[in-house]
Amino acid sequence: MNAISKLSALNKVLLVFLAGLVLWFVLGKTEKAIEASNEPSAYNEASDYAMTNFTMTIMDENGQPARVIKGQGMAHYPDDDSTKITRPIAQFIQAQKDTWVLTSERGETHGKGDNILLLDNVVITRKDNDEVALHTTKLNLDTIKQIAYTDAAVKMISPYGETNAIGLHATLDEKTINLHSRVKGQYDAPPQK
Repeated sequence: MNAISKLSALNKVLLVFLAGLVLWFVLGKTEKAIEASNEPSAYNEASDYAMTNFTMTIMDENGQPARVIKGQGMAHYPDDDSTKITRPIAQFIQAQKDTWVLTSERGETHGKGDNILLLDNVVITRKDNDEVALHTTKLNLDTIKQIAYTDAAVKMISPYGETNAIGLHATLDEKTINLHSRVKGQYDAPPQK
């Protein structure tokens, strides 16, 4: 005979009830944990600081403004040392040269922010001449080398035409833009005066 068969009927009922209670508690917690793990908040993305409607100016080695970054919101996440920016606007300032302006719906960076990934409705223009604009969905921005690049589709719009391509490499301090492949466009010459 085993130990359970020696128990009284009341103790057997209590044992079954207790086992059922333990199973209900364990399975109930497991189902809640599975449901919670599917929620975005379950990824433990707690920011250690955040800002709204911010402007950040980064100085060069001579103490002059080199970059100005603005945005609707910014949050830093210490788990992976990432920073997420909502509606970023980045300006690259150079003395006696055009200032490049890059905007997007959102941006991401890690560490010191040497590389920024701009995502969704990315637009590149010049501050004092916005007649020519480049549009893409994703742009990598190297803030140290001052280059921007993507392998996504790119559309360049100017008053005299439109050019489409796949991929882009821009050297911001030299004001050069290289379109990589499948370049097609239409150019309408400006009217003669």
